Amino acid sequence: MPTHTSAPVATRTHRRPHDAPDTAAAFERLAHVDDGPERELLAEEIVEAWLPMAHRIARRFRDKGESTEDLQQVAAMGLVKAVNHYEPARGAFESYAVPTITGELRRHFRDRMWDVRVPRRIQELRTRVRRARFELLDQPGSSPQPSIPALARQADLTEDEVRDGITALDSYSATSLDAQLTSGGPDGFSLADTLGVTDPGFDLVTDREAAREGLQHLPSRERTILYLSFFEGLTQSRIAERFGISQMQVSRLITKSCATVRAHALRGADGVRISR
Repeated sequence: MPTHTSAPVATRTHRRPHDAPDTAAAFERLAHVDDGPERELLAEEIVEAWLPMAHRIARRFRDKGESTEDLQQVAAMGLVKAVNHYEPARGAFESYAVPTITGELRRHFRDRMWDVRVPRRIQELRTRVRRARFELLDQPGSSPQPSIPALARQADLTEDEVRDGITALDSYSATSLDAQLTSGGPDGFSLADTLGVTDPGFDLVTDREAAREGLQHLPSRERTILYLSFFEGLTQSRIAERFGISQMQVSRLITKSCATVRAHALRGADGVRISR
């Protein structure tokens, strides 16, 4: 192919909206250049000329949690895609590039900012299922809730893939635990009200197991006193009457026994082996 000397890609002799570069001639040349270094260089020059526009579009998304640098890189990727697929016969490049770059940025947030992260394949299934649902709903006499087989036929998917896509439809955004599941009022409740709570009995089992080691190191009388006090609910005075000792002695025995049990429980929690 004969070589040619290209003029500067971007000229600003004619002012355009937002100082847009005039690259019409460059695109005409690009359309007649085969793949290779010359085409790559020409495309790179066009991209560089339009890069300020891509950065302006990226700044529109700067309040969505991504850094400006990352957004500009995504916008540049969209610009490259627009340059490579643009056909001059279809109109002005800017009219084609703006939605292409914007779409690339939106796809970036779709892929990176889901509340519940799902694989890309599932995201694509979600899109196809949603499109198939809209198409079916537009048909005369259609059901307000298309069936899975109908969606599968419309989207050219298997029924399992449709189910995965439907699941992804509910995974795009997370529901707040404060979300009301009823209309409110005195009988209303939120999503958090439907969630289970930890059974306090689990802590009781753990405490009993921790106390078991210490109880085995107590004399029989002290174990009985603890049992009568904590499990039978007897007062210290009644326990004192049963053993023929004073209430003060019962109080001291309970305090001392509890300290012994606690010490063995803490030793066990620290990983010190206690013989059974």
